[in-house]
Amino acid sequence: MSLIEIRNLTFAYPGSFDNVFEGLNLRLDTSWRLGLVGRNGRGKTTLLHLLDGSLEGTGRLSCPERPLYFPRPVSQPQRPALQVLMEGIPEEDEWRLLRELHKLGLEEELLSRPFQSLSGGEQTRARLAALFLAEDGYPLIDEPTNHLDEEGRALAARYLRGLNRGFLLVSHDRAFLDGCVDHILALNPAGQELIRGDFSTWYREKEN
Repeated sequence: MSLIEIRNLTFAYPGSFDNVFEGLNLRLDTSWRLGLVGRNGRGKTTLLHLLDGSLEGTGRLSCPERPLYFPRPVSQPQRPALQVLMEGIPEEDEWRLLRELHKLGLEEELLSRPFQSLSGGEQTRARLAALFLAEDGYPLIDEPTNHLDEEGRALAARYLRGLNRGFLLVSHDRAFLDGCVDHILALNPAGQELIRGDFSTWYREKEN
């Protein structure tokens, strides 16, 4: 078991009078398929960037695995999709990329096309496939459904649900969360709430 440990974490953006987090304490198992929810402005994306090191607060934050933020910027999107997706991945793992693309309903032919010519949904699914080729990291997935239609969301949820590894997922899509997570971390005005179950389980408990 590998744990992310957050102790007394406080963070505010420069020039802000209000802390996004103040004295935050959490222990998160990296094997969980963890959904992160909360209203806009509660710090969901901020927490991902604190975990990946692109933001820094005070307190203690320990992530034992290499953080893999999704979606990361694409340099030179006019390159063939294969080059973009295999960036940082050994060439001999190309067969694994093809396998993951197939699971997400994508054909091999798109790899020869310029990455920028792929639709938003194709780019999202292809990048998800590449994300999970890195076995030594912990995926931090930020709003992956923005460019996905209903079929694409169902494919992506089924794909994430079938993975034999954990991730931290930010999404506002309740059905998508129900389709792929087994824990929920909610960032509420009164503090954080962590439960075992999907979004509907958490929502029922909240309503009760």
